[in-house]
Formats: sequence, structure tokens, C-alpha cells
Amino acid sequence: MELVKDVPAYIRKMYEGNYFMNGFGINIEEIHCGSAVVSLDIIKEKHFNHRGVCHGGVLTALADTVLGVTGASVGEVVATMCVSMNFIRPVSKEGRYYVKSRITHHGRTTMIIDSRMYDENDKTVCTISDTMYIIKHFDEIPRQW
Repeated sequence: MELVKDVPAYIRKMYEGNYFMNGFGINIEEIHCGSAVVSLDIIKEKHFNHRGVCHGGVLTALADTVLGVTGASVGEVVATMCVSMNFIRPVSKEGRYYVKSRITHHGRTTMIIDSRMYDENDKTVCTISDTMYIIKHFDEIPRQW
């Protein structure tokens, strides 16, 4: 199989019809080899709970979304085995929120991805550490580019 030349464009196309991402409104901002940035415009009427802050499940969904993109950036199909999120401050304002990831371990069967969620002013909302199981490989995506 021939290797993809424009990996970011290829991965964006893969996720184009993703119902979960489209339903939530999650955007792929950047894709690099071993890292990615995704974002979500958080809206009070849609994402806040009865206490006036963004529901933690929404933030978890945003954090989890960056993982598949990050794994694909090095040619891996991954599934979350374990997630640890440290919520530092509540999301009590509408706006665009981002999650930036980077692979800190890439083994034969597992991968560790560390991420940081932050607001438009670069204030950290939470830190995330995930252990991913490598299900299989995308033969067409190079491991390094």
C-alpha cells in the first residue's frame, strides 16, 4: 500500500463524517506527527449543567476526541484503556476551548498520550493522561512524517 503524503488532510477526511464529532461540534484544529489540537465552542444552553458550569462529560468527550486523531497521526488505530483528568478550574464562560495532545510513550501494544485543555486565553482548564490500546495500524499512514 502506498503511504499517504498529506497526513493531516487524510486524517481530516477520515473524521469528516464522524457523527460523534459533528454532533458535538468538535473541530480538528491541528495535526502533527504525534500530536493534535481539537476544539469545541462551548455554549451555555447546550453544554452547561444546572449549576451554571460546563458538564464534565462534555469536557471528557472533548478530551477523548483528541486521542484517536493523535493515534492516527502516527498510523495507529487506538482505543482508550484508562483516562485520568485533573480538573483545575470550572468552565463557567462560553467560548472556544482547546485540547492539545502529545504522545509520551509509543510501545508495541500501548500508547500514553498527555493532553492539556485550555481556554481562548491559554488558561489551563484540566490536564489529561490516557493509556491507549493499539488495536491495529493504518498501513497507509507513515509512523513518522
